[in-house]
Amino acid sequence: MTRRTASFLAALAAALVVPAAAGAARFAVGLEVGADPGRVLAAVERATGARVESLAPLPALVVETGAAARLRSVAGVRYVERLRSRPLAYVPNDPLFPRQWYLSRVNAFAAWTERPPLAGVRVAVIDSGVDLGHPDLRDRVARARSFVGGGPGDAQGHGTIVAGIIAAEADNATGIAGLAPSAELLVAKVVDRTGSISVEAEVRAIRWAVAEGARVINMSLGGLRDPVRPASDTYSQLEADAVAYAVSKGVLVVAAVGNGDEAPRQPWPYASYPAALPHVVGVSAVTRGGAAPRYSNRDEVYNDLAAPGERIVSTFPRALTARRAGCVEQGYTPCATAAYRGTEGTSFAAPQVAAAAATLLGTLPTLRAEQVAALLERSAADAAPSTGCRACRVGRDAHTGWGTLDVASALAALETSLPPADAYEPNDGADPRGYRLYGRWSKRVVRATVDYWDDQDDVYPVYLRAGQRLDASLDGPTETNPSLVLWRPGVSSVTGVAEARRRLDFSARPGWREHVGGRAVADGWYAVQVRLGSEGAGAYRLTVVRSG
Repeated sequence: MTRRTASFLAALAAALVVPAAAGAARFAVGLEVGADPGRVLAAVERATGARVESLAPLPALVVETGAAARLRSVAGVRYVERLRSRPLAYVPNDPLFPRQWYLSRVNAFAAWTERPPLAGVRVAVIDSGVDLGHPDLRDRVARARSFVGGGPGDAQGHGTIVAGIIAAEADNATGIAGLAPSAELLVAKVVDRTGSISVEAEVRAIRWAVAEGARVINMSLGGLRDPVRPASDTYSQLEADAVAYAVSKGVLVVAAVGNGDEAPRQPWPYASYPAALPHVVGVSAVTRGGAAPRYSNRDEVYNDLAAPGERIVSTFPRALTARRAGCVEQGYTPCATAAYRGTEGTSFAAPQVAAAAATLLGTLPTLRAEQVAALLERSAADAAPSTGCRACRVGRDAHTGWGTLDVASALAALETSLPPADAYEPNDGADPRGYRLYGRWSKRVVRATVDYWDDQDDVYPVYLRAGQRLDASLDGPTETNPSLVLWRPGVSSVTGVAEARRRLDFSARPGWREHVGGRAVADGWYAVQVRLGSEGAGAYRLTVVRSG
């Protein structure tokens, strides 16, 4: 544990309890069912020599004493609990903070009584640029670059809103407070003058962000995904390769699942790209009342998490708000152009998750990207009819994924057992550039993870000479039903039905233990695939034996 981490955890503990002074302290004394309150009160007074107060009709008493040990032996006492104080959560002094309702909804600062010391975390905003001179952002930008010509300034507003949600300076008595106090922005402008985003510009921006040390990339953008009508689908192998490259460098990629007004109809049942790519945290929107709005795309697999997506108060380019000279909140969305005055969409939900990721990394910099994703997703507040989402079912669903972002819960999870790490990602396809099992060995044991919603496939290329035999055994994840495949050389897709003829062996027995084996008929790169094709997640052990 780093010194910074220890300091944060101490601050977190202080936010929950404040030790009482030495000597006498106040205690709550709970009464057993059926106990006579008057008799217990008199017995407690005799035992402590102190005045006792009844909390009737609650079955409890309150006493201030330095002899708490005597209380436990009093007949009729169910529990003795030391009473402690809880301080208020951290509240920035930014004047628009009271209007940032979404901060309290996601418990952005609920774990703190004051801003803790956090390690700096570079967060890339791949968007329409940023108002670099904005008083709430100018000290938060580490680097900025345009990939569509001109400078990285924002002439449209979208990118400045996103940047403010993440990193607007808190406690500077100006404007708003961003969710991530330690975020250092990498601004990558990819939106051209027409409002279009080319895949090439996006890919170049991803490559640049990785080179500049990004730990988190936020992409509040997307292309239509339509598995039913392939002609409408905008999948790009180049984009997928760029995201995989970022993942291989330890970067967490966060993306909006998309808005239905950009699809043939709304609600649209599929997340956009790049949210619908492996390892990307796809973020949908919820309303102030907790519902899943019609504009927020649904997806059973790629919608991982939700965050507030309406009436988001954030920063806005000052050159654009100046057109409404009579508006008081210059430089902020209440004075935005008509297109952004309502400030709604999954575009503005995603940066809240990116900011939460930065806070986790700032607290514990040794976290891997997949651990951050798991912490955010599994600590989310479940969205259900009882919380305002009538269309949501209890547990994970297509409307909100694992539920609504809860930053305080994610931070608290750092004190429990961390999610398992997987050092071999990305290894999702048959590309031999993935993690290869090579060298002189007869047995290898790999411990890794799979996740139906984020990482369905793990593939391990193995070089075999003609006549060599390979046997692979899978153990885990427990309580799931994975499959194991041994592929011949030359397979182009480990998920395509047309490639099934290239299987050398296949195992999909009930339970989480599988075995495949076979003998090489020619020299080449064979591949062992672990696949989780049904709901579940967790760690597994893969044992590969090569002989002959």
